Amino acid sequence: MSTPNPVQTASEIVTYYAAEYDEADRLHTTATGRLELLRTRELLRRHLPTAPARVLDVGGGPGTHARWLIKDGHTVHLIAPVPRHLDQAAIHAPGCTTELGDARHLTATTDSYGAVLLLGPLYHLTTRADRVRALEEAARAAKPGALVAAAGISRYSLLQDYTVHAELTPELLHGEVATVLRSGSYDGSRGFTTAHFHTAAELAAEAADAGLTNITVTGIEGPGWAYLRAAERTAGTALHDSPLLHGALETARLADEHPEFADASAHLFVTGRAAE
Repeated sequence: MSTPNPVQTASEIVTYYAAEYDEADRLHTTATGRLELLRTRELLRRHLPTAPARVLDVGGGPGTHARWLIKDGHTVHLIAPVPRHLDQAAIHAPGCTTELGDARHLTATTDSYGAVLLLGPLYHLTTRADRVRALEEAARAAKPGALVAAAGISRYSLLQDYTVHAELTPELLHGEVATVLRSGSYDGSRGFTTAHFHTAAELAAEAADAGLTNITVTGIEGPGWAYLRAAERTAGTALHDSPLLHGALETARLADEHPEFADASAHLFVTGRAAE
C-alpha cells in the first residue's frame, strides 16, 4: 500500500462508509444496484483500451469495478479515502494495488495511466471547484488521449426515488427535493452524506473545464430504473434475474440513442479524453 495522501476527506463521508453503510453490498443486493453495475461495466467496456492497460480507479471503494477490470486483463491501482474500503478491495479484487488518497490530489505520475476512472468522487465533492480539480487530476494522470470516465448522481433522481417509495410528502417536496432540483446540493439529512447531484449538461461542462475533449454523457441505469425499484419494493424481495431487470437494461440501451433521456437515469456517466 502506498503512503497515505495527506489531504483529508470530510469526516462525515468517512464515518458514513466506515460505520453506517456497507458499500460492498450496494451493487449486488438489489435489482437497481445490479442494473447500475451491469450498465457501468457495459459502458466502460465501450471506451476502455484493449487489455492489458494500466487503470487508475479513483474512489474505487471496495473494489467492485476493479474486480471485473482485473478479470478483463487490466492492471488496476485503486485509490479510496476510506480505510475500510481498501481492506475490502484487497478481498474482493485480489491483484489490485491500493492507496489511501484524495481525488483532488493524486500522487500518480503525470501521463502514466491508460484510463482513469472516477466512479464515486464527484458526488461527494460539493463545490464545483473541487469537482473540476478532481477531473483535472484525472486528466493529468492519464496518458495523452487516454480515457477519463466519471459518474455523477442525477439531479432528478431524488424526486423519482421518493416518489416510488411513496415518501414524497409536501415537507420533503418543498424542502430538500426542491433544494436539490434548484441547486444540486443535498444536505445528507436522510440516509446519505452531503452530496452534489448533477444535470447532464453540468457534468459535461465540468469535464470541459477540466480540459477533457471528446466529451459524452450517458445515463447509466436509463429511464426504467425507478419502476424497477418500485416493483422490487412492492415484491419485498430482490428481483436480480427478473424480466423487469432485463427490460430496464434494454430500455437503458435504447435510451443511449437519445441523449435527452440521460437526466432520467439515477446516475450519469461522462467520458472524455486527456489532451494530447
